[in-house]
Amino acid sequence: MTTIETPLRRDALAGEGDGSVPAQRQRNARLILSAVLIGLGAWTIHDFLPALAWAAVLSIAFWPLYEKALRRFPPGKHNVLLPGLFTLGVGLLFGLPLAVVLFEAVREAHSVLDLYRQATTSGIPVPEFVSHLPFGADAVTHWWQDNLAGGLQTHGLAERVNKAKAAEIGRTVGGQVVHRTVLFFFALMTLFFLFKEGDDVVRQCLDASNKAFGAKGERVARQMVASIHGTVDGLVLVGLGEGFIMGIAYAFAGVPHPILFGALTAVGAMVPFAVTVVFLIVGAVLVASGSVVAAILIVVGGSVLAFLADHLIRPVLIGGTTRLPFLWVLFGILGGVETWGLVGLFVGPALMAAIVLLWREYTEGRRPYGKGPEARPESRPAAAPSLARQN
Repeated sequence: MTTIETPLRRDALAGEGDGSVPAQRQRNARLILSAVLIGLGAWTIHDFLPALAWAAVLSIAFWPLYEKALRRFPPGKHNVLLPGLFTLGVGLLFGLPLAVVLFEAVREAHSVLDLYRQATTSGIPVPEFVSHLPFGADAVTHWWQDNLAGGLQTHGLAERVNKAKAAEIGRTVGGQVVHRTVLFFFALMTLFFLFKEGDDVVRQCLDASNKAFGAKGERVARQMVASIHGTVDGLVLVGLGEGFIMGIAYAFAGVPHPILFGALTAVGAMVPFAVTVVFLIVGAVLVASGSVVAAILIVVGGSVLAFLADHLIRPVLIGGTTRLPFLWVLFGILGGVETWGLVGLFVGPALMAAIVLLWREYTEGRRPYGKGPEARPESRPAAAPSLARQN
């Protein structure tokens, strides 16, 4: 009996002979299915992706300290106590300052409300510092008396405020506070499991990276981890230091609520150039209270401190660990904040570090290991068990 060979029949026979065609189709199908499932999964949990990113950043930042604690106090069978203590410590480290800032902000809101009520009834008197201005004192005084000093006129201005809009802003702010609080707790929950299962997670990531990209994938991952460590040291620690120093200066200068303004300074110092706005606000508060000299000292002294931190300390801490130029550090920080929000402070420099590493390997080439002092040690086969242990 004669078998008719069609083109499809010939392709099937050829595929049965060497297995290349069906295997290729299966690989393509698996890739498509994996991409679809990953996309659907990311879309399902996209609201919680910032919490996962924060948990990853915090676990990388605190992993060296956690490993030291593991060696000092070996975990038991269930390994729950040490991850729980570290998660609680991280939560208190970030939660307590935020609670203090929120408490101070609510208390200040009452002061602003009292000032608003005073403005609508009896007006706002001309501040004493206006008469001490070096120039323009008469013009400012006349404008203030015409627009703000009289209760009826001020009440007329206050009537223009849209109360419905103010209520809508209040509801929006309250909703954002609740939403971000929930994300904070989810980040802590994820952080607990990362501490608990960290070795397994790192091993699985390294295995997947080696299968997909070879040794280069591990080098890129190490570069990104080093960048996160440097960013935590350069942004968070330096920012907290600036906030602590300026908080003491605020207290001596007579700034009201120095703790609140010190916390705002620490947060602003984590974003390049943002802390200058805080200094100007503090200076304006001091000028309003009549302390012009103290305001000048705070603005000038704070700007000098920020300049030294941004141009001397941070480039060493952030770029020194990864040989990342400060310009790319700056682009990574600003672009990361613009794209990813606050977590972009760490994601942006990590991405820039990975891109710069790939560019250097592409442009400089790789010399074979063991042929002179210029040979690169990273040409050796990768054998490090933990990405976070490099710090």
